[in-house]
Amino acid sequence: MNPAYVAFEGEHRIGAGDLAEVAHAAKQLLDRRKDATVLVFNGRTSALVDIDFRGSVDDVLARLPKFAPPPDAEPAAAAAPRGPGRPKLGVVAREITLLPRHWDWLAQQKGGASVALRKLIDEARRTSGDKDRTRSAQDAAYRFMTTMGGNRPNYEDAIRALFAHDRRRFATLIADWPADIRDHAIGLAYSDQAD
Repeated sequence: MNPAYVAFEGEHRIGAGDLAEVAHAAKQLLDRRKDATVLVFNGRTSALVDIDFRGSVDDVLARLPKFAPPPDAEPAAAAAPRGPGRPKLGVVAREITLLPRHWDWLAQQKGGASVALRKLIDEARRTSGDKDRTRSAQDAAYRFMTTMGGNRPNYEDAIRALFAHDRRRFATLIADWPADIRDHAIGLAYSDQAD
């Protein structure tokens, strides 16, 4: 299981955990070494997290987003004025565009369009769940590798092996990379699979 957030300074992983823990570890390192460069990644997506490290540790922690959901949480709906729907159930009214034949079919379904769409989405999530998890893991590994390993030996071949689902070749190609970068890339790439 990947941590919620992870921080690297050069080739070394310096912190992992929730955003406050990672920011604290990064700030301590930056206070000791003014020339250091720290990158903080979302542990699930490998998106870079922008943190303002000016001031004291308390200043840095105070500026962190007040609500930083765990990276595996469902994305929250954009704040919008309350309208139709059932807010207590998490139902959010949004607009979708369909062709007339789609609307006709939905109108004929038991429970109406909303029930039919929810059932279709739930079924699609069930049947494509493994594929979606694999794609998300590959995308996260790709983002991380591009940032941390884009200039390293075998980068391009490792990316090809990643997307070709060739785990053995992938691991072989990045075997000589710095241990923290290599291990994190492998953890991301195959987080959807049990060993």
